[in-house]
Amino acid sequence: MLGLPDNITALLFDLDGVLTGTAAIHRAAWKETFDPLLAQRGQQPFTDDDYNNYVDGRPRFDGVREFLRSRGIDLPEASPDAAPSYDSVQGTGNRKNARVQEIIAERGVAPYAGSRRYVEAAKEAGLRIAVVTSSANAVTVLDAADLTKFVEARIDGVVIADRKLHGKPAPDSFLAGAEALDTAPANAAVFEDALSGVQAGKAGHFGYVVGVDRVGQAAELTAHGADVVVEDLAELLEEA
Repeated sequence: MLGLPDNITALLFDLDGVLTGTAAIHRAAWKETFDPLLAQRGQQPFTDDDYNNYVDGRPRFDGVREFLRSRGIDLPEASPDAAPSYDSVQGTGNRKNARVQEIIAERGVAPYAGSRRYVEAAKEAGLRIAVVTSSANAVTVLDAADLTKFVEARIDGVVIADRKLHGKPAPDSFLAGAEALDTAPANAAVFEDALSGVQAGKAGHFGYVVGVDRVGQAAELTAHGADVVVEDLAELLEEA
């Protein structure tokens, strides 16, 4: 019914870009955060490729480190609650998060229509559902998108930090999601739009990895480990 192997009993969804259109908000906030820093150093602006390759899907501070490393920029480490005005890894990440929260408050959040249909169908079919996301704003986003009622477990940026889990592309957060649903990885499907997230699903030996291509990177999602790539989750309902 859901376009998945018969042994799949649990679904692990990334949030931004899979269930909701908030990936675009994150991309915009990262650009607003990084561009002034790059301009000060005479470097080219932050691009969509930078977002896809170094930031998307990763915990916030890991994303800062990976991107700055790609540009040869070194910022000091600070405490996780460093002020957004402080030019450090954590301050830069917190500056980006503050902007995300402002944009969400300004624009609101809506789920993708196809994703909502898919989640509703999964719930009706009796499959267990968790959200696994690097975002620290998952509670706000799920509530705003009216998706909280479908979700049994949530492994988000707050949980990842509290439990000191390795972020994507490591599989730790997805493995924690499967554990929260009392499901073996082989019986769980991962749904991801980020290259790092698909890579994490593959590394965790999950039963099925669905790549969600919102930005024209189907080949890259496949190369990183997706078993199937769709542009919208409703395609899986149509194939079932």
